[in-house]
Amino acid sequence: MQWIQPLETLPSGDTRDIGGKGAALHRLWAGRIRVPKTLCVTTRAYRDFVNHAGLREKIYLELSRKEFAEMRWEEIWDAAQRLRLLFLRSSLPLEMASSMRQAITQAFGERMMVVRSSSPEEDLSGHSFAGLHASYTHLQGCEDVMHHIRLVWASLWSDAALLYRQELGLDALTSTMAVLVQEMIPGQVSGICFTRDPTGLECGVIEAVHGMNPPLVDGKITPDRRMIDTATGAVIEHRAPASRKQWQQPTATAGAAPLSALPDFLQDQPPLTPAQVDRLWTTAVRVAAMAAAPQDIEWTFDKEELVLLQARPITTVSRPAEGDNRSWYLSLHRSLENLLELRRRIEEEWIPRMRQTADEVADIDPGALDDADLAAEIRRRWEINQHWTAIYWEDFIPFAHGMRLFGQVYNETMVPDDPYEFMLLLRHQDLISVRRNRQLADLAAAVRQRPQRARALERGDFNALDAAFRERLDAFVLRYGDLSCPVTGAVECAPDTGALANILLEMATLPETVPTNGGDLPSAALEAAFLDACPAGSMEDCRQLLSLARSSYRLRDDDNILLGAIEARLIAAAQEGRKRSRDNSAGLSEVLAELGLDTADHAPRAKAGAPPPAVSERQITGQPAGPGLVRGRARVIVEHSDIAQFKRGEIIVCDGVDPNMTFVMPLAAGIVERRGGMLIHGAIIAREYGLPCVTGVADATTRITTGQTITVDGYLGIVTIGEK
Repeated sequence: MQWIQPLETLPSGDTRDIGGKGAALHRLWAGRIRVPKTLCVTTRAYRDFVNHAGLREKIYLELSRKEFAEMRWEEIWDAAQRLRLLFLRSSLPLEMASSMRQAITQAFGERMMVVRSSSPEEDLSGHSFAGLHASYTHLQGCEDVMHHIRLVWASLWSDAALLYRQELGLDALTSTMAVLVQEMIPGQVSGICFTRDPTGLECGVIEAVHGMNPPLVDGKITPDRRMIDTATGAVIEHRAPASRKQWQQPTATAGAAPLSALPDFLQDQPPLTPAQVDRLWTTAVRVAAMAAAPQDIEWTFDKEELVLLQARPITTVSRPAEGDNRSWYLSLHRSLENLLELRRRIEEEWIPRMRQTADEVADIDPGALDDADLAAEIRRRWEINQHWTAIYWEDFIPFAHGMRLFGQVYNETMVPDDPYEFMLLLRHQDLISVRRNRQLADLAAAVRQRPQRARALERGDFNALDAAFRERLDAFVLRYGDLSCPVTGAVECAPDTGALANILLEMATLPETVPTNGGDLPSAALEAAFLDACPAGSMEDCRQLLSLARSSYRLRDDDNILLGAIEARLIAAAQEGRKRSRDNSAGLSEVLAELGLDTADHAPRAKAGAPPPAVSERQITGQPAGPGLVRGRARVIVEHSDIAQFKRGEIIVCDGVDPNMTFVMPLAAGIVERRGGMLIHGAIIAREYGLPCVTGVADATTRITTGQTITVDGYLGIVTIGEK
C-alpha cells in the first residue's frame, strides 16, 4: 500500500488502510454516486511518519505518566496538547513529502481542498468518532495541506478522542489514522441527512442551509429541517428557522469566507426545492441499503448536481454509567462564539450581581438577630449560596475553556518548542489573589518597620497594635478574612491558629523588595508574532481569542474568591447559629442540621484512608506545570489550618492549590500537587510567581512528609525525595 493514492485506484475499501470514512467514500464511488475528487493518505503513511520521527516512544511516555483511568480531565487535555505539538514539530520523511507534493499537485493544482480524518475505528457500526477527530476546509497549496495532514494525525491524540477510546476499550497506542484530501465543493445548498432520526423517532431528517456546510456543522446557522416518512419518502413536517439571515458564500478562494448577510431574494426561500428533497432522500436510502445500516450523510448541491461529502453509520448515544463524567467534560469544549457570550454574561451580569449580593448580605449582622430571624437568615444565605454555586458550575467552569481554545490555536499557528508558551501571553492579569498578596506584603513591610508590631503579633495581642496599623489590619480581614478558613472572607474557622499573624511575621522576614510575579517576560513580542502569523482575514478573531483567553485566565483564579465572598456570609451566620444552639435553641439546631451546617466541618482536602504501598523509588513523576528547579523543605498541607505554619522557602505539597490558600505563595519556593493540569489554580499562580511546579503527582501528600527535603523539577515534571 502506497502512502497516498487516488480513491478510484485503491484495490479495495479496506478500513485498515484508508479508515472508516475512506472506506465509506470508496463504497459510494463504486456505487456510481458522485463524491468529491479524493486522495487517500493511508495508515501506512501515519505509521511510517511516527516511526521516522521517533514519536511512538514519546507517546508511550506521555500516556504512562499516570494510569489513564486516574487522570483528571485537565491532565488529559495537557497530555493531548503535548502530543499534538510533537506531531507539528516533526517533519515528514523526505521521500514521503515528495510523494505527497507530487500527488496533491497532480490531482488538485491550485484548487481549494479539504482534509478529513479517517481512522480505521472511525465511522464503523457501533463506533462514532464524529467531531472528535479533526477536519479542515478551504486549504490551498501543498504545504498548507501537508501541515493540516499532521494536524489530523495529531487529533488521534485529542483529549476527546482519548476519552472515547477508553470508553470503547480501544488501545490508544495501537491506533492509526488515514487522511482524506478532497476537492472543496463550493455548493449553493448544503446540509445533513439522517436516514433515521438519531433521537429515536421513526422518521428520517434532512437539514439544509443556503451556501456551504461548515456553519451548519459548527452550529452557527439554524437550518431548515424536514422530517421524512421512511416508508413513503413524503415530507411529514417542514420546520423553517425563525429567520434566514446569514450564510457562508460558495467560494473558491483561500480561507473560509466569513458569515455574511444572505441576499434578500433567498431569505424567504427554503434552501431545497421539492425535487431536490426527493432526489436527496432517494440517494440517502440507497446509501443506507449499500451500507446495511442507517446513515448520517453530509451533502451539497454543486449547481444542480448532488455531491455526497461523507457518510457514516448512525449510532445510538448510550447513557453514561453512574459516576462517568466524560460527557460533562466534553460539554466544556465551547466555540469562540459561545465563549464570547459566556464572557459577556459573566462580566456584565454575574460578577456585578455576585458582588452586590455579598455586600447586601454583609450588611446584616447575624449577632443582632433573634433566634427566629437568624434561622430564617441562615436558610436564606444557604439558598443564595446554592444559587450562585449552580451558576458557577454552569457558566464559570465552562468559561475556563477559553484558555484551552487559545492554547490550541496558538500552538497550531506558532508551533513553539514549549506547548505552554501561550501562557506567557496570559500572565499578570491583576488577579484578586495577587492583589490580596500585595496587601499582605504591605502589611508585612509595616511590621518590618516597627519591631513592636512584630512582638504584639508574636504574642497574639492585637490590642497592643497601634491604631493606624490595626485599622489597616481590620480592613484586610473585612475584605479577605483572617486566613484561617478555606473560604476567602470568612473568619474564625480555626481559632488559636493565629494564621494571619504567623503569615505576616514570616513575610516580614523577606527582603524589603519582594517580586510578586515571575519577572519581565517577552509577552509583547510573542503577542506581536502571534498576531502577525494569523491567517489573512482572521486578525480580529485572533485578537478576540487572546482577549477572551486573558479574561478566562483571570476568572479561573478569581471565580473561587468571588463565590467565597458569598459563602463566607453563610459561614458567619452558621457560626452564630451553632454558638446559640449550644444554649438549647431548638429552632436553630433543626435548621442547621437540615442544611448540613450543624458542625464546623471544613473537611481535609485529602481523604483519610489506607496508606499507599511503601515505595522505594526516590523519584515520583507528575506533569510539568511551572518551569524551574528547586530543592527545599516540604510542607504538606492536609487541612487548611496547616497553612498557618508555612515557613519561608518551603515547598508546598497538597492535594490541590486553590485561590483561598495562595497567600503563602510569596513565601513558597515551589509547588507539588496531586491534582493535575497546566491550567488549574496551582499552575496559574506558580506562573504568576515564577515558581517551579509539578502537578498530577499521585499520593503526593502521603508519599511526602513535612520536613523532608525534596527537589522539584518543573521542566520534566519530576519530584525527587531526599537530600541527594
